[in-house]
Amino acid sequence: MDEITGTPHCPPDATALRDRVAEFVRGRVMPCEPVLDAGGAQAAAVLRRLQREAKTEGLWALPLPSELGGQGLPLRSYAHVAEAEGASDHGPAALGSAPLLDVLMLWRHGSPAVCERYAERLVAGDIRACYAMTEPETPGTDPFLTTTRAVPADDGTWRVSGRKWFTSGVADADLVTVLARTDGTPPDREGLSLLLIPTNSPRFRVVRELPVLGAGGQWEIDLDGVVVGGDHLIGERGKALDVAAERLQLGRTLRCLRWLGQAGRAFDLMRSRATTRTRSRGPLADLQLVQRHVFESLLALRTTRPLVYEAVARLDAGLDAHVEVGLAKVAAARTLQQVADAAIQVHGAAGLGPDTALPALFRTGRAARILDGPDELHITSVARRVLRAPRFRGDR
Repeated sequence: MDEITGTPHCPPDATALRDRVAEFVRGRVMPCEPVLDAGGAQAAAVLRRLQREAKTEGLWALPLPSELGGQGLPLRSYAHVAEAEGASDHGPAALGSAPLLDVLMLWRHGSPAVCERYAERLVAGDIRACYAMTEPETPGTDPFLTTTRAVPADDGTWRVSGRKWFTSGVADADLVTVLARTDGTPPDREGLSLLLIPTNSPRFRVVRELPVLGAGGQWEIDLDGVVVGGDHLIGERGKALDVAAERLQLGRTLRCLRWLGQAGRAFDLMRSRATTRTRSRGPLADLQLVQRHVFESLLALRTTRPLVYEAVARLDAGLDAHVEVGLAKVAAARTLQQVADAAIQVHGAAGLGPDTALPALFRTGRAARILDGPDELHITSVARRVLRAPRFRGDR
């Protein structure tokens, strides 16, 4: 276990990779964050350069299936790498692990034609994909109210109409997986399906960007009768939530790992500030209130990490992990917000400005408590499962 942060022992097959990835993210990705955050042509060029460097150094697509051109690192080992690469929001994209959820979804549930057409290109980084589930007038926590509709045509195609928002990265994506109702009416629990839609399709439109606490990357889209081939149905008709549940459990766990990486980054910045910033009466580290910030942050990190790695272990073993993922998601989001906030406090005014990553880390932590399921959703879901179980061991 790491001496300070409490990271569980890394499996031997991943230790060197984790360290190399951590160095790549610190030395190459983090210095480029201001450009990457700004977006546009310059950001795209920098990202392509970083991706070429990652491929050259053998760090590309570590967790993606080897059958599709990835390196096939198992989840139990990749978890440690995910924490290291997630210390920067741009780490997963630079290292080619960002499309993992989309690739696994196509590989496991896509038609042979769709998988052959897109999967290897996603792994190679030649195209990008994203996922559109929530809608402006529909609570994201209640997919049964989805109003986007896909209607089958006589020629076997689907015509998709509706509006989605808070769709990450869709402005630069080539494909978007859309949750749509193919049968029944809201709030029917059956009849929801997933369709893979090329973003260059006629009648597909990016409506506007939706900055999150001032940062870009989320978008609203409109589908006005977009036509997509019948083979672009992902999974069985009406069984979208089965595929989505599989995707969400892994996706939330990966985000937890990345949030841990960012919380660790904020903690390191706080320690450095406390030990190097000197007042007339000595360093900040001598102040008891600063020491309390350090203690509380370390406590949050040490108590959250086991929850996240327990979720990893259950998913890696193919076991149900609803309770573990729910606990991890709430804990990791809170920890990132708490540690980033403490680090800002120790930095003073400097923590609010552009010279550190702390404003971005705090923003991510605060948004994490709403996006990908708000705290309240996970708290209620976990509590209901615990209370419904005839027997429940809290120590398992």
